[in-house]
Amino acid sequence: MKDQFTISVFTENHIGILNRITVIFTRRHINIESLTVSETEVHGISRYTIVVTEERDRVKKVVKQLERQVEIFEAYYHTSDEVIYQEIALYKLPIKAIIDGAKIESILRLHNARILTVEEEFLVIEKSGHKEETQALLEKLEPFGIMEFVRSGRVAIIKPMWKFNEGLHEMEKRQEEVLEE
Repeated sequence: MKDQFTISVFTENHIGILNRITVIFTRRHINIESLTVSETEVHGISRYTIVVTEERDRVKKVVKQLERQVEIFEAYYHTSDEVIYQEIALYKLPIKAIIDGAKIESILRLHNARILTVEEEFLVIEKSGHKEETQALLEKLEPFGIMEFVRSGRVAIIKPMWKFNEGLHEMEKRQEEVLEE
């Protein structure tokens, strides 16, 4: 049975790592639903957040294969219940959408969205939340004439306490000590 998993991959921040990671998924015929890369709290370490819908055994195997890569420090997989996550969506609407301001205002309040900017010809609305929430707002805004829509990949924080970042900080200190000697 397939479930949705969030895979977190911690790597050095080097050129070409993204390609090596995605090739591992491609070879196993696992579709990446979303992918986000960001800095971490540790200097020089990047975090890849990858969302897939797949069988647990296949996810386990891909994570093990990821960990065999030289520049990858750790890789983990979690179900959606084990992470706190958000996505961000931007909606570009024609300026005429706010002519009937009361209707758009009530939609934005109902969905906890906000107007980022109002330009001469368009306005941009921002909404963060789960994919289902940003999709629901998209459907409500479609009658106003969506000019452009974009949704980010998932960003996630793991619920269980873990010691990975402490290990990285210790490694950073040791490297500094070696450089000082």
